[in-house]
Amino acid sequence: MADKITTENLQDFATGATVLGTGGGGDPYVGTLMAEQAIEEYGPVDLIDPRDVPDDALVVPSAMLGAPTVMVEKMPRGTESLDAFRSLERALGQEAYATMSIEAGGLNSTVPIAVAAQLDLPLVDADGMGRAFPEVQMVTLTLGDISASPMSIADEKGNSVFLETVDNQWAEQFARTTSIEMGGSCMIATYPHTGSELRDHAILDSMSLAREIGETIRTASTRSLDPVSELLALTDGFDLFTGKVADVQRRTEGGFAVGEATIEGVGACDGRTLTLEFQNEHLVARDSEEGVVASIPDLITVLDTETAEPITTEGLSYGQRVRVIGMPCSEKWRTDAGLDLVGPAYFDYDIDYTPIETIHR
Repeated sequence: MADKITTENLQDFATGATVLGTGGGGDPYVGTLMAEQAIEEYGPVDLIDPRDVPDDALVVPSAMLGAPTVMVEKMPRGTESLDAFRSLERALGQEAYATMSIEAGGLNSTVPIAVAAQLDLPLVDADGMGRAFPEVQMVTLTLGDISASPMSIADEKGNSVFLETVDNQWAEQFARTTSIEMGGSCMIATYPHTGSELRDHAILDSMSLAREIGETIRTASTRSLDPVSELLALTDGFDLFTGKVADVQRRTEGGFAVGEATIEGVGACDGRTLTLEFQNEHLVARDSEEGVVASIPDLITVLDTETAEPITTEGLSYGQRVRVIGMPCSEKWRTDAGLDLVGPAYFDYDIDYTPIETIHR
């Protein structure tokens, strides 16, 4: 029997997905409102086990593409996700069996919930990253030679664009240019794939993990427990730094939110600083004394010191008291092919990837 996503547990999904989103994946508030409205109007969404999806069934992920900072001010109309989804179904000549999150992130884990509710489709308990990454081709489906196209793109004005590309890198380039022309963000339906491809190449059970993370953070205080410690135990994570945000340099560039944040240490971290460099998502964390303490593809997440609520890159601001944690990524990303796609070298960092558990052993 499928689990249900309801208005009662929706916030847990959103919070947990934002933790996994490493600062990116879009504003969780906007996505949660969209999903909540859809569930209230159309009813709860079935969260189904990826192992139960028929081998030849069509799964179509739905997502936002663009700079997360733009989505804070450019509110969606609410129909563009459906426009993109239905356009892709028409092009394929087949109705989708289910939808899925393309990444774990605040908005991009809740937009598919809204789509599922509106279309009376189940949502698969899986995603394409196990975290969030900034570019279209950066999904484990790419490692399985699954094409991002045909891809359908829609905006809040009613415009739509249909892409067919020779590879997923070209899909990123054309889709990114389109998102810029659409005002910096848009909604997409992409990476159509089968149930058997899903099981072979997606990150399974990630939505259930997101819900468990959200529940852990929400209930820790009622159990007189430290939510961050509980979160680290659940995710095999590491406490990287505690401090106050001293500076944030952020700009929208090439369709991405790009910049860095400087955090001044307090307590055990007094006298040190941590620099976070991001492109939608946090890419590298550098301690002024210890050097690189975490890097892509491992997860780097900023939490509010008091509540352990995750803070996105567009939400970082001067004076916030934060704890920075790191979590190991999926083993799929630690292969040679995975590191070629999302490792430090791809983002022009002159550092070798070292698993976070090795750094902090």
